[in-house]
Amino acid sequence: MKRYRAILLFSVILVLVIGPFSKISANQTNKEGTGDDEIREIIDGMTLEEKIGQLFIVHVYGQTPTDSDYEEINLRNNRGGKNFQEVIENYHVGGIIYFNWTDNIGMPLDAVQVNSLSNGLQQIAMDQSAEIPLFISTDQEGGIVQRVTSPGTVFPGNMALGATRSEAYASRTGSILGNELTSLGVNMNFAPTVDVNMNPENPVIGVRSFGEDPDLVSKLGAAQINAYQDQNVIASAKHFPGHGDTAVDSHYGLPIIDHDLETLHEVDLKPFKEAIDNGIQSIMTGHIVVPALDDSGLPATLSKPILTDLLREELGFEGLIITDSLGMSGANVVPPERVPVEAFKAGADILLNPPNVEVAFNSMLEAVETGEISVERLEASVHRILAAKMNNGLFNDPYTDPGAIESIGSSDHLNAAQEMADRSVTLVKNSDDVLPFQSSDSVFVTGPSMAKPDRLTDLLVDQGIHVEGFSTAASPTEEEINEAVARAEEADKVLVTTYTANTNEQQQQFVQALEDTGKPVIVSAHRNPYDVMAFPEVEGYLSTYSYMDVSINAVANVLAGELNPFGKLPVTIPDMYEIGHSIDYIDTELSADGMKELAAELASQGEFSSDVERKLSLHLTAVSRFERKQAADKVVKHMEGFQDLIQHQLANNAISDKAFSYLDTEAIHLIETWNEND
Repeated sequence: MKRYRAILLFSVILVLVIGPFSKISANQTNKEGTGDDEIREIIDGMTLEEKIGQLFIVHVYGQTPTDSDYEEINLRNNRGGKNFQEVIENYHVGGIIYFNWTDNIGMPLDAVQVNSLSNGLQQIAMDQSAEIPLFISTDQEGGIVQRVTSPGTVFPGNMALGATRSEAYASRTGSILGNELTSLGVNMNFAPTVDVNMNPENPVIGVRSFGEDPDLVSKLGAAQINAYQDQNVIASAKHFPGHGDTAVDSHYGLPIIDHDLETLHEVDLKPFKEAIDNGIQSIMTGHIVVPALDDSGLPATLSKPILTDLLREELGFEGLIITDSLGMSGANVVPPERVPVEAFKAGADILLNPPNVEVAFNSMLEAVETGEISVERLEASVHRILAAKMNNGLFNDPYTDPGAIESIGSSDHLNAAQEMADRSVTLVKNSDDVLPFQSSDSVFVTGPSMAKPDRLTDLLVDQGIHVEGFSTAASPTEEEINEAVARAEEADKVLVTTYTANTNEQQQQFVQALEDTGKPVIVSAHRNPYDVMAFPEVEGYLSTYSYMDVSINAVANVLAGELNPFGKLPVTIPDMYEIGHSIDYIDTELSADGMKELAAELASQGEFSSDVERKLSLHLTAVSRFERKQAADKVVKHMEGFQDLIQHQLANNAISDKAFSYLDTEAIHLIETWNEND
């Protein structure tokens, strides 16, 4: 018996003796790698059909491996069988992708169900003659694209991380998301998105990107990649060679990137190069045409010059090349039966989510049988697939301990997500100090329901502000606009929550009508940060980069003055604000003496005692002396000590959350300034 079969037989015996899955550790993997000879031995024992099946990751409807409630929809949607078990048995697929709309992952999350589904699918795969474990994958980017939601940990997303400029936050996000995915039995994540978003009208990337600076995107992307892979989750950088400068959604059309070679290498490709240098295990292709790389008119997914000549040979990528979903319009520029064949011939290893499993499988089978695709080329991709599965411990143990789900949505994870959201909110404009709101203000909050004006209203009421709210459709109707205007007339200030208003004419008309009342209008953008382009005359403007609850919580605290806004624009607002622009609520000088004034003001507001103020003042006086001597290293060292001091005071309830926010954000700015001067 082959060596790997002996290992698996021993595992099966343990399962039978101890009980299904009770032996399993969620993070038990073998990352030492596997020799070519062992992989070759496995491939030699596989049928042609089994080899071709390994190329496919498919979706199937259902909550269990044999869910009888979804048989008709699976057959009607060409899934290759009436349930997961039939699809695996019929087509020997290499992996499964989970979605919410296929009911694999519910909203809210039922962690027990997903964990059980993953283990059940792996058991079916291991019961087949080839005994090859599955990739179980999903899209868990954080922000607007995340399949695992509450009670799991919900993050504000990549552009919010870009606003914090924090590699540590990017790493922590990847670590937490990876940990929670692993506990659910998900071993492959189609994240992070490392597209450099350069187009305000980009309908598909936007806040899924870390920003428009390729260096920032590269650093934060690499931090997430390393964190995912430390959690035994295969990460996938996407969408190669870069989907950031498009005005077309490749789900519904075929975008064209007209960058020249210099721009492509200095901007679009840079984060992918960084990902490769950091050991990324898979890269996802984009359904985008890039004439400077391939003038055939074919999208990258079907382009040999892009996938093989550039990615595989020029950039030296040795991992898995995965197509974006083959059901997207951007991939369907050839007949359906040719899409998987042409993608594979271009250089892809994994054919993701074909719209018709039977057609895709049979087209690949025919291409190999007729010699259009050589057996050697087929086996090269199978080799990469099996090596990835072995190197991530799946052959050793593909199952996940049911008890591992206890980590999902832990207080530590949730607090980390909230902290990141708190630090991401960016105050862009604040004419006449219209913000923060005062307890004496009467505020009318309105906007599209998806931008959460109702939740924001409730949170501001909890802060002691007199607020009334009114939600509208995504594109406000004339009746809704009229009602909002009437209600705005009764308020001192108007707050509008927007959702990609820069591309929504009705939202623009809505904001203009509210401006016409003469009341001060503040806009809080709860998706893309570009909305202010459509109404530059508003008195106040903030960007949260998401409509997730953590972001709404954060912006409520910023609006009420409980948080000092800290984020910096990770993109340029054309003809208005440069990347890196931000303002805050602190008007004292950025220096140790200025911070002493700030501390005195906070003490006068009752945010901490006079005794605490004396301690802070003594520390800052020492820093001031080092500033006068231009001793940058000592200023930085002692300001870091100041951060430790206020953290200790916060832990002991000696200072308020508000005081900590104001002092800590100012300390960070001061440290940054002196580091730049060093």
